[in-house]
Amino acid sequence: MTKPNIGLSMLYCLGESFQKMTERLHRAEIAYIEIVDDGFHALNKQRVSMLKSIGESCGLKYSVHAPFADINIASPSKPMLKAMLKRLEKSISYASDLNAYVWVFHPGLETGVSMFYPGMGWLQNLKTARLLLKIASDYGVKIAIENVPEPYPFLMKSVEDFTKFYDEINEDIGLAFDVGHANLNGQTERFLTILAGKIVHIHAHDNQGKSDQHLGIGYGNIDWKNVANLLKRISYDKLVIIESFEHIEESMHKLKQLFA
Repeated sequence: MTKPNIGLSMLYCLGESFQKMTERLHRAEIAYIEIVDDGFHALNKQRVSMLKSIGESCGLKYSVHAPFADINIASPSKPMLKAMLKRLEKSISYASDLNAYVWVFHPGLETGVSMFYPGMGWLQNLKTARLLLKIASDYGVKIAIENVPEPYPFLMKSVEDFTKFYDEINEDIGLAFDVGHANLNGQTERFLTILAGKIVHIHAHDNQGKSDQHLGIGYGNIDWKNVANLLKRISYDKLVIIESFEHIEESMHKLKQLFA
C-alpha cells in the first residue's frame, strides 16, 4: 500500500537565527526537511554549503520554500518584478545546489492599482509562473505552486482558481497543497478530488477555520482522519510536510500514526 513520507518545515523557527535552526537539524528525528529561504534563514552560498554538509552527515533530504515576504509574481511594476525575479532565480539556484526535490512558491497578489487594470494581474501571474518553470528547468529543479489562505488578496486560493490556472498555463507545474489554507475556504476535500492529479507536495498544519493559525495537528477543526483517507484513496505517496508553529513532535507522531 502506498503512503506518504512525513517531513518538517523549519518555518516554525523562522524567528530564530540560522545557526540555531541548523542546530535543530542535527537533532531532527526526521529525514525530510523544508528550508524557508526568507527572513533570518535566507539562503546564500555559505549557508547552502553548511546545509549540504548537515544533510550528508544526518541523512537529510531538502525541499525549499521560495521567499514570500514582499514577493508578488503578478506585480504591475516592471522594476519591482525584475528585482523579485532575480531573487527568485537565486533561490531556485540554491535549491538546485541542495538537490531539493521541490521548490515551492506562492501565486501573485492583487495590488492597490489592480482595479484599474482588470485581468492584467492574472496574465502576469501566468507569465511569471511560466518563466519560473523555465528557469527551474534550466537548473533541474521541480517547482510547485501553493494554494494560499484567505483573507489575503492572492489571485489563486480556490479550486476554481487553480482549475483555471492549469487550464490556461498548459505547463507542468505541480500543486503544493496546503491543508490548513484549504480549510479556511472549506475546500479541502474538493482540492483532494478535483486536483488530485496535480498534487506533488503537501503542507500540513491546523486551524479553527477562521485564520491561518498554523496550529499543531489535532489542535484545530480539520478532520485529519478524513484527509488521510482521501490521500489513501488517491494513492498519494510523496511528502506531507508539517508546517505547524507548535506541538512539532506531537504533530509528527500523529501524522505517522494516521499513515501507518
